[in-house]
This record gives sequence, structure tokens and C-alpha cells, in this order.
Amino acid sequence: MGTPEAIADGLAYDSFMGRWSGVVAREFIAWLSAPSNSSWLDVGCGTGALSATILESASPSSVCGIDPAGNYIDYVQSNILDSRARFEVGDALALPFGERSFDIVVSGLVLNQITAPAAAVAEMARVTRIGGLVAAYVWDFAGGMQLLRYFWDTAIELDPAAEVLDQGRRFPLCHPDKLYEVFGGAWLEQVEVRPIDVPTVFRDFDDYWLPFLSGHGLRAPGYVMSLSARRRSALEQRIRAALPIDADGSIHLVARAWAVRGSNSGQSGESAA
Repeated sequence: MGTPEAIADGLAYDSFMGRWSGVVAREFIAWLSAPSNSSWLDVGCGTGALSATILESASPSSVCGIDPAGNYIDYVQSNILDSRARFEVGDALALPFGERSFDIVVSGLVLNQITAPAAAVAEMARVTRIGGLVAAYVWDFAGGMQLLRYFWDTAIELDPAAEVLDQGRRFPLCHPDKLYEVFGGAWLEQVEVRPIDVPTVFRDFDDYWLPFLSGHGLRAPGYVMSLSARRRSALEQRIRAALPIDADGSIHLVARAWAVRGSNSGQSGESAA
């Protein structure tokens, strides 16, 4: 089993954003239409939503997941016990594998968090066999990730200083043009980008709001828990008024991710670094 800290961090993420990660992962894997019995690498595996989906629906020969956060690796190792899978701490900018080690290399919801995403994609290409697939997806924080857009737009209205925390402003990579640029710069061929829209339905306002009170180092919850009780209440009431709440109390939003894929040409990706 993972450590109590690992379990707490993993559960906090899963209750906040992770509850939608599995949904977008299924759409992403279906889009890839990857051959069975392939060897996969999941770069930035986090709590394992993408790795679990690969194991469940892509019939892989093996799945290796790496993540720089030891707590997430502890968590995923305690939750995914499939003999085809292994997980280890690793750096996306210096993958601990030789060239052409995997048939398919993917990354879910993390490229925007890496300090040098072009270098990370070049590393992904390096460890992918020639003709193999390199692919990734990121949330559309600037527009299509509605549950966060309602939050940050309202938070910034009340506190302009919160703008520096808004993922839509912090992560310019989360845009089709930028993804084309980064994947093309890694000498990948047949690069395609497409949106993946998934419904995010909340049964009531508490179902939407309570995950923002989880803290645990996540950006939006961390901001909420940094506020005084008075300011937190003001933010809560303003968001409640802004959300499209149906007559039965439910809230129907959309979470958009941008997905990108390309085939490894076998050429050097050094120019992307």
C-alpha cells in the first residue's frame, strides 16, 4: 500500500480533476487506434488514469509509467496491480530508457506543466521506435475547461492578484497551434491535433465546490484555502451565482482537452530542445 501522504495526495487529485481524467483518457486511447501487444510508456503518469485505461482497453504487452512525484508513484503502485504494468520515479526531460525502447509513448495532462515541453517531446520521440506513435493531451485551460474557467474568472473579478495562478494564462501550450509547433519541432510526422470534449456533470453545487476545499497543493484548491473565511465565502457565493444551475440543482459543464499525435520519423529531435 502507498504511504498515508501518497494516498491523501492521490485522493485529493482524483476528487478534484482526476474524476474527469479517466473519461478523457478513454476518448484519447480510442482516437489513437493503437495495435494490440504494443509496449507503452506513460510519461507523467500521475495517479494512473491513463495507464489504467491503456491496460483496460488497448491490449498492451506492457505499460511503464514514470512520474517525478514519488507520492504519486506510491499511490499508483498500490492501485494498479496488473502484471503488465510497472511504475517508477523519472524525469520527462531525461527519460531513463534507451533509444527506440517503446512502440507508443504518451503523456496525459502534464506537458504544459513541464519546464521545457519541446525537450520533453524530443525525449519521448527518442525512446519511441521508428514509425511508432508519440501522443499527448492537455486540458484547454483558456476556454474549454469550464469548471476551472468559472472558478478563475470569478476569483480574478474579486482578486485581480489571482490572475498569476490561472492555468489559462500560465500554460500557453494548451492550444492547437502550440501543440503542432512542439510536435513538428521534434521531427514527428503526420502530426494531428483534435479536441476531446467530455461532459462534467455535478449533481449539485456542493459536488462542484467541495473539491476546491481539498487543498493538498493543487493550484485552485490551494488558492481557496489560502483565503480568509470571509473572502472564501464571498468567492463561493459569487461562483454559485455564476454557474448554470438547472432546476433540479445539477450543473452541466464541458471539459475540453486538446490531443496531439505524430509518427516518429527517426530523425534527430535535438532542434526541439
